[in-house]
Amino acid sequence: MGMTFAEKVLARKAGLESVVPGQIVMVRPDHLLTHDNTAAIVGKIQPELDTFGLVDPHLPVIVLDHVVPAASEKTAVSHRNVRAFVQAHGVRHFFDVGAGVCHQVVVEKGLALPGTVVVGSDSHTCSYGAVGAFATGIDRTEAAALMLRGETWFKVPPTMKISLHGRLQPPVSAKDLVLAIIGELGADGANYAAVEYHGDIEGLTIGERFTMANMGIEMGAKVAVFPVDHQTRAYLRGIGVLEASYLAVEADPDAVYARTMDVDLERIEPVVACPHRVDNVKPVTDVLGLPIDQFLLGTCTNGRLEDLETAADILEGHQVARGSRLLVAPASKEVLDEALGRGIIGRLSAAGAMILPPGCGPCLGAHQGVLAPGERCLSTSNRNFKGRMGCKEAEIYLGSPATVAASAITGKITDPRTLA
Repeated sequence: MGMTFAEKVLARKAGLESVVPGQIVMVRPDHLLTHDNTAAIVGKIQPELDTFGLVDPHLPVIVLDHVVPAASEKTAVSHRNVRAFVQAHGVRHFFDVGAGVCHQVVVEKGLALPGTVVVGSDSHTCSYGAVGAFATGIDRTEAAALMLRGETWFKVPPTMKISLHGRLQPPVSAKDLVLAIIGELGADGANYAAVEYHGDIEGLTIGERFTMANMGIEMGAKVAVFPVDHQTRAYLRGIGVLEASYLAVEADPDAVYARTMDVDLERIEPVVACPHRVDNVKPVTDVLGLPIDQFLLGTCTNGRLEDLETAADILEGHQVARGSRLLVAPASKEVLDEALGRGIIGRLSAAGAMILPPGCGPCLGAHQGVLAPGERCLSTSNRNFKGRMGCKEAEIYLGSPATVAASAITGKITDPRTLA
């Protein structure tokens, strides 16, 4: 009997010929991601670190991104402590403030490769499934133990197969697609499952696959992964990764799936996730005209070059509506630099957008765009629960870059098909 992607990867990493769902295996991950929470994680094990040291300086990937630049003395001290830890233990993969959102940086730097296992103390670590990695979030205590031991355990997940058919019809994008899937499945519809995307994926860019893998956790998935194809290999070559340096893993043709789902891409339309659940998904036509105070374009979900360009194209010749504000947070410095070089940032700024430094910014509600009571935000981010952007009395709606850009022009939720 054949094995799924998750079963194959975990079997190989555990040194076993085969595994089955529910089996417990011990694995040595290729990398452990942490971010601003590194100081808290290290604090759990400081005496042990002083005695035994870090298990492997190549294991951690540390990116300061959540509150950058530091918005308070407390945050500044935390950042300083992280830098001291990096220096003391010779951590090889450290990216200081300004590099970008951790998930974008990990992929850009070639630290998540096909067939590897990457874990992170952030739930959206599942993003790296876009390039065929087994990537998943873990808690801080587990991350602390990994720094000392270098191994952890997994329960082999059951696998759900989602088959895509046809092509999306622009301005419909992968954000609309994944929100539609979550709306159908529910926020817990794939709990602890490995989600495999199959079928007509050639029409999805690596950036779009990143968006969909990123939101795997929003349907409860342990991992969300795309098979490695010519686009994946071309992307990896483009960032300097040789094909000989990784081993792509694909599910066997006779793999057994716990559940299957078919999606007709031609029928996907612009959608919006309404407060206060990501699975509260409605066609954009059901919420047309709802006034919006703040628009957010960016984050690890939709802060890539193609997302910024989509928005700039729609905003061309227009201005952000009076009384509304548009915040733009590029996902990384590389994205920012390329967007600057191609004039995309200039076009967004000319339309009235406020450009933020690469990082998480307002997404988590810590700074750079906290909402006031009664305000509404339409965001390209991945979560909209109460308090997510710093205020429990505010409302967050989720949409695609095209929907956010079109709506920023009118100051209210707008169907991007009317402006594209």
